[in-house]
Amino acid sequence: MQGDVSSVPLGGAVPHDLSIINLFLQADLIVKVVMFMLLAASFWSWAVIFDKLMKVRRLRRDAEHFEESFWSGGSLDDLYDRIGAKPLDPMSAVFAAAMREWRRSAAKGLAASSTLRTNLQERIERVMHVTLSREMERLERFMPFLATVGSTAPFVGLFGTVWGIMDSFQSIAASKNTSLAVVAPGIAESLFATALGLVAAIPAVIAYNKFSTDFGRYASRLDGFSTEFGAILSRQLDEKA
Repeated sequence: MQGDVSSVPLGGAVPHDLSIINLFLQADLIVKVVMFMLLAASFWSWAVIFDKLMKVRRLRRDAEHFEESFWSGGSLDDLYDRIGAKPLDPMSAVFAAAMREWRRSAAKGLAASSTLRTNLQERIERVMHVTLSREMERLERFMPFLATVGSTAPFVGLFGTVWGIMDSFQSIAASKNTSLAVVAPGIAESLFATALGLVAAIPAVIAYNKFSTDFGRYASRLDGFSTEFGAILSRQLDEKA
């Protein structure tokens, strides 16, 4: 008799398994779709975050190496011959684009007069600007995705929460039972959707702000280099006058 009594659940006890896996499996279809979307967004966000972290480190290292070679006092033509064909970083790409235009114009004798020299300088500056913009656009790829996840994931999770609570109320109305055993599973599933929304959004927002700052600083560094390099080429044009 003692074994029979102990096997009877106490009144008000919740018989449902509220583990994370079962919260997903027991959720309504709409809530499951919301959870899956948030999990996928979180996974992809972390993939983007790790990729950007590695890229920022590599950019800083490559920029330091290039600037060391550029300001070492060696020949710019020799430096271009080493990296011109396959520039490995944006700063090298800006340098290579300017040197390529410089060599083409010099080979055609376009620096013979002051007017041609002025046009050449403008073309070189325009080439560097276009290259800089293209390289920064490539570096900032998937940044809008992080911004989108950071701004919309909490609301997507909130939608899943509202839907789950509505489903819980429908269960209460159908069973005409307001006990915790009826209400708790649906509410737990709903709150789990909200939690997933925050889990996806918070790292995305932090990463977006960090990488926006990092890429902004790097863009300023590239812009400063292109300005200084443009001044160097301008002086060389004046010396040829």
